[in-house]
Amino acid sequence: MSEKAVKQQNALWENIKVIVQALVLAMIIRTVLFQPFTIPSGSMMPTLLVGDYIFVNKFAYGYSKYSLPFSPDLFNGRIFGSEPKRGDVVVFRFPPNPDVDYIKRVIGLPGDRIQVKNDILYINGQAVPREPHGTFSSDYSQEPGDNIPVYSERLPDTGKIFDTLDLSPNSRGDNTQEYVVPADHYFMMGDNRDNSDDSRFDVGYVPAENLIGRASVIFFSLGHDTSFREIWKWPTNMRWDRIFKVVE
Repeated sequence: MSEKAVKQQNALWENIKVIVQALVLAMIIRTVLFQPFTIPSGSMMPTLLVGDYIFVNKFAYGYSKYSLPFSPDLFNGRIFGSEPKRGDVVVFRFPPNPDVDYIKRVIGLPGDRIQVKNDILYINGQAVPREPHGTFSSDYSQEPGDNIPVYSERLPDTGKIFDTLDLSPNSRGDNTQEYVVPADHYFMMGDNRDNSDDSRFDVGYVPAENLIGRASVIFFSLGHDTSFREIWKWPTNMRWDRIFKVVE
């Protein structure tokens, strides 16, 4: 083999090694550190919008089998675990079907009593203060519409303040039973209170094992039902003001 051929072969192998190393590094980052997630519905409006692309901090709460690709049954519970705080926005596996990812806000911690009465959220018998905070209009064609009333809520313990939508004062989730959150479980609600399948309904209590991670930052955002593949629409439909916005 000529010297030139040897150099070409070595260059090829060096390129292959770089590609393999990059793929391994990307897999490690996605598995252990951060996972991208796309907002598929309006259940977390106005905090998160359809078309937002976010990074999920996977080491925030430690790791379970659901933190790994294909969810191998290697161990039970969580390792290096840390408790989520009330008010965190969390990606988790849907308890009735763990193949599906959901994103909601942590409202109830283990042992809490949660109830909604006459449109007001109660935690351990105390009403969560809320104040009118203007209106919200969506660029998403399917929901929720224009000039939807917005209310700011302040959670106990953490004092976290965030906005919620109130489409109707008489929806099916505006008057509920009292829920007592079991040990090692959490009660989740969407910020779009009248249009969210959450712990009041089919989601139920979410086991700690099902937590994937905490939503951390929006790294990309497309409005007006724009598909990621529609690159030619990016300049006009990009939500520039949401890029690198911290999720709170």
